[in-house]
Amino acid sequence: MSTSLDETLRAAVRELADGAGPAPDLAARALGRGRRLRRRRRVAAAGAALVAVVAVTLPFVLFRPRPAPPPATPPVTVTPSPAMRPTPGADWAGKPLVLPGDWVVTRAQVAGGSGSGMLLDRGRGRYFATDRYDGIFPAPTGSLVAVRDDDRPREIGLFDLASGKTRWYEVGRALSVPRWSPDGQRLLFTTHQLDHFGFIVLHLDGTRRAHPVGPLGWPCADTCEFTWMRDGREVALTLSKRRSESWPRDLAKGVQLLSVDDGRPTRLVTMPGGPAGPDAWSPDGKFVVVQGLTEPLLVETATGRVVNPLPAADVVWVTGDRLLYRRPYGSRDFVLADPSGRELVRQPLPKQLVDLEVSVAPR
Repeated sequence: MSTSLDETLRAAVRELADGAGPAPDLAARALGRGRRLRRRRRVAAAGAALVAVVAVTLPFVLFRPRPAPPPATPPVTVTPSPAMRPTPGADWAGKPLVLPGDWVVTRAQVAGGSGSGMLLDRGRGRYFATDRYDGIFPAPTGSLVAVRDDDRPREIGLFDLASGKTRWYEVGRALSVPRWSPDGQRLLFTTHQLDHFGFIVLHLDGTRRAHPVGPLGWPCADTCEFTWMRDGREVALTLSKRRSESWPRDLAKGVQLLSVDDGRPTRLVTMPGGPAGPDAWSPDGKFVVVQGLTEPLLVETATGRVVNPLPAADVVWVTGDRLLYRRPYGSRDFVLADPSGRELVRQPLPKQLVDLEVSVAPR
C-alpha cells in the first residue's frame, strides 16, 4: 500500500473516532450486572448446601427411636379410717353393751378369775357386779353362768341369773376352765390328770361323760386344751411338731378333731396353728383364724395355706366376711374388720372394762 493511501485511512479513522459519543452508564451497568451474578451464585451455593444438610440429617430424624415415656406415677392407696363409735357414758351398765356386728359383752373379769366381775343379766337387760365366785363363765345364750369356787376344785356350779340359784356338780380333777358349746347346752373340760389325759362333757342335767385320749402321733401344743368345733359335734386339739424346748411357742402340725360322743379321732386338719374356740372357724368352714408360730393367721382349711396375717387370734366370725376381735394393744377397743384385717368399725369400752378380760356372745 502506498504512503498516501495510508495517510488517507488514518485520517478517516481519526475523524470517525472524534465523531463517536461517549457512553457514560456503561461502567455502572457492568458493575450492577456483576453484583447480580455474584448474588445468584451465593444463593445457588446456599441452596445446594441446605439440600446436602437435609439429605444427611433426614435419615437420622426418621430412624431415631422415640424417647421413652416418663414412668407412670404409682397410684396412692388411701386406706379409709374405721368408723369410730363413741365411748359409752357413765350409765353404760344400765343396758347391754352392743358391739359392732350386733354382739354384746356378757362378762368382764380379771384374767384368771380372781376378784369381782361384771355379768350381763339378759332378762333384766343390765349388768351387775359380783364377787361371789372365783370364775364366772356365762353361756352364749340363756340365763346360765358356769361358776368356779377355789374351795371346790372338783366341782362346777351352774348359776341361774333368772332364779338366783346355783347347782353344783362334781366333774373331776385337774380341770381346765369350762368352755360352753355353741348352743349353750353343754360344758367342755380338758382333764390333765396324771393317770390319763382327755376331755369331759357335762350336760345341763348333770350328766357327765369322760373321754380319755391316747397318743395321737404328735404331742399336743401349748396348753394342750380341747375346744369346741362350730357344729358342736366335734372337739379340736392342736398338735405340735416340737423343735426344741427353747422355742417360745410350738410349731403346729395341725388340729386333730375328735368325736364328742365317743372321743375317737375323726380327722387331722393340717395348719400352722390352733384356733381359740368354735367362733374362730368361718360359718362355711372354709377358713379359720389360728395362732401361728409368731403371729395370728387366717388359714384356708382345705389346704392349710396361709391367706394373710391378722392382728388377733381370739376372733369371732360375725358373718362370712366380717370378724370381730379386740385389739391387742392400746385402749384395746373392739373392732369389726374384714378377713384382710382392715378395720371397718371401732368400739371403745367403758374405762371400767379396759383392763379386764371380756367375753362376748350374739345379742
